[in-house]
Amino acid sequence: MIRSEWKHDVLELTIDRVDKRNALSRSMYNELTHQVEQASANACCAAVILSGAGGMFTAGADIGDFQTKRNHDDSPAIHYIRALMRTDVPFIAAVEGFAIGIGSTMLQHADFVYTTQKTRFRMPFVQLGLCPEAGSSLLLERLVGTRRAREWLLQCKPFDGAEAHAAGFATALTEPGNTLTMARATARDLVRMPRSSLRQSKALLRDMGLKALMQTVDEEVRTFNDLLNTSETQSLFKAFLEKS
Repeated sequence: MIRSEWKHDVLELTIDRVDKRNALSRSMYNELTHQVEQASANACCAAVILSGAGGMFTAGADIGDFQTKRNHDDSPAIHYIRALMRTDVPFIAAVEGFAIGIGSTMLQHADFVYTTQKTRFRMPFVQLGLCPEAGSSLLLERLVGTRRAREWLLQCKPFDGAEAHAAGFATALTEPGNTLTMARATARDLVRMPRSSLRQSKALLRDMGLKALMQTVDEEVRTFNDLLNTSETQSLFKAFLEKS
């Protein structure tokens, strides 16, 4: 479900669960975490590229995984997010079709995001009885500004690739079917850089504010899991699944 391939010191990862709109299961999060950590441990790795199969990025988390009550421990999704937060390898996302929930919030941890005007993004956490995740209660405002962050997180307002690019959420726009080509072109630029300076520079960029980000994620996890355990939120998920 997560395909991986090494190409010239670049690790390419593909979310491939097209029949479920590339929704991410617990095992898929675990595999993504493993792959990111393996890339980080490989001194030759210059970049990781993540894309989705079938012309779509991901519909987000598998809703079925939200029907189990949680304590305040990290979920597999948060383990993956923390791996992205810790890595010193540049992370590139090629995003087409739609990026829902964590499909959008993980992009805040990418160094480069390539998408299309037609791509649809949404962070529907509040509508589902939950709260922002993956550090978005801190990072999104820094990326796109206070007013836009409130629209996307509190109103759960969907936005397209053109809006994402204009707001600074995406690096560049290209035509549908071309995002992976653009991501690979950037990866080739990174491969030509000395590994030590590339990765130490990424580490410097990463480490500025990392402590505050980790604390934010800790608080989000506690709030998210407390909300998930409420009867109100479970009723919302039950109603959602019955309509599916």
